[in-house]
Amino acid sequence: MKKPMNNTFTIKEALQKLEHFCAYQERCHDEVVDKLYSLKMTRDEIDSIVVQLIEGNFLNETRFACSFARGKHRIKHWGKIRITNELKARNISSTNITLALKEISTEEYFETFENLAERCWNNILETNLLKKRKKFCDYMLRRGYESNLVYEKVKELEEN
Repeated sequence: MKKPMNNTFTIKEALQKLEHFCAYQERCHDEVVDKLYSLKMTRDEIDSIVVQLIEGNFLNETRFACSFARGKHRIKHWGKIRITNELKARNISSTNITLALKEISTEEYFETFENLAERCWNNILETNLLKKRKKFCDYMLRRGYESNLVYEKVKELEEN
């Protein structure tokens, strides 16, 4: 029951499609608006559908931010800086970003950092210590960990 590409969707059809889109996975407002633009909806129709999705609890930015932060930390082992930057790129409010970062316990954060740092240090085969240090620091900073943590850890690893 696919529609031809040149036809636009009615508000009811688009709402149904977006309810399924949001129920499948947590979405932020920007993703939903982009999807609606791809369905060739007008600005007024988009506003109406977004309001209905929020009222139906299909779209919740706080829930999205918390889920995003937990998932990216636990699965991809991202640090708080990278998570914050990615949420900012999705136009999530600073209040929601703060709430999302509280979802990651301090113990879990440092345990993940330690495990990732040890694994990374041991996997770098570079014999030149300066190059090894640079590769390690670049990797950990790219992952979004705080520079003071990274530099303290590299000193500790060099001594061992």
